[in-house]
Amino acid sequence: MPQSSHNRLAELHNLAEHAHAAAAAAHGKMDHLAAHELSKKALEYSKNAYRHSEEMLAERPASDKA
Repeated sequence: MPQSSHNRLAELHNLAEHAHAAAAAAHGKMDHLAAHELSKKALEYSKNAYRHSEEMLAERPASDKA
């Protein structure tokens, strides 16, 4: 996997992690509306990271899959 692809995947996972942390902080402050919105954004980022990971795995050469 080229370094740029790895960096993009790491960035996507970091975005999801940050959104999850922000949602937890909002929930802790009893701001449930913001927590809900941030949780939805975190889920979107997580799904995007997963989808990108799956695409990268599918594009790997067969010799790398073993």
